Amino acid sequence: MPIIEVKDLVKRYNGNEAVRGVSFEVSEGETFGFLGPNGAGKTTTINILCTLLGFDGGAARVNGFDCRKEPGRVRSSIGLVFQEITLDNELTAYENLKFHCYMYNMEKRLAEARIDEILSVVGLSDRGGDLVNKFSGGMKRRLEIARGLLHRPRVLFLDEPTLGLDPQTRSHVWEFIRRLKKTEGNTVFMTTHYMDEAEACDRIAIIDNGRIIACDRPEELKRAIKGDTIYIKTEDDEKALREIEEKLGLKPKATDAGLSLLVEGGEKFIPRLFERLSTGIISVNLKKPSVEDVFINLTGREIRDYGPSQRPRG
Repeated sequence: MPIIEVKDLVKRYNGNEAVRGVSFEVSEGETFGFLGPNGAGKTTTINILCTLLGFDGGAARVNGFDCRKEPGRVRSSIGLVFQEITLDNELTAYENLKFHCYMYNMEKRLAEARIDEILSVVGLSDRGGDLVNKFSGGMKRRLEIARGLLHRPRVLFLDEPTLGLDPQTRSHVWEFIRRLKKTEGNTVFMTTHYMDEAEACDRIAIIDNGRIIACDRPEELKRAIKGDTIYIKTEDDEKALREIEEKLGLKPKATDAGLSLLVEGGEKFIPRLFERLSTGIISVNLKKPSVEDVFINLTGREIRDYGPSQRPRG
């Protein structure tokens, strides 16, 4: 039985559909990524699953509990890291985490051990006794993530969890999440627009304009991009372009950095370039399809193509 089940989910704001008939399932122990630009419906969907929002149509279940009829039971078995900071600035970092332990009825000795562990994971061991109002924005984000992981929930919801974090802290957070999943089999449901985080998921649902347009393992999604991209710089790119068209039957694109062409089996194709081209080759680079390529292929644009005025939350 899936640990998360969503069927024909609909959410409207002022008559406009933010979520348009979304359906998917998440298996227990899976890391499931919701990938899409701001305003696509990611945050709205995660808030519905965490019972923070109602919905207008369809059905949603988490841990076997109905999100509409059993919100309390859903909340007791999940953890959530919000986009926005929700810490108490007048408490210390340790007190914020200890209060969270109280809310989840954690045994005192276990709570203290886990607080120490998670403060170490997010690099705040030496700041546990400091008031949160003294923290920088990045430190507050790390503490938010620590709080969401603290009680080791059966399902952990992460809404853009590493937004604004430095690369080292992002790496530490994901190392802890992977270790947590390995030891306790947690399910992780995350929203993101970071491609590297999406690539690390077991499966990805790509959402755009409130609809899921693809859902599969990253490898399968990338397989739909039929070919590898080869970037080549030669001593005479104009001549190389003509020779590639005439001798290899391909139409490369001219770029500021040289030529690019899409081929199947890039590793096997590169030796043919050296055999057929008479002009000297300066450099050749091979790029395998990425999740970003999948998104561009499906939508015709990059995630970052959205300007500030096109970025509603969600």
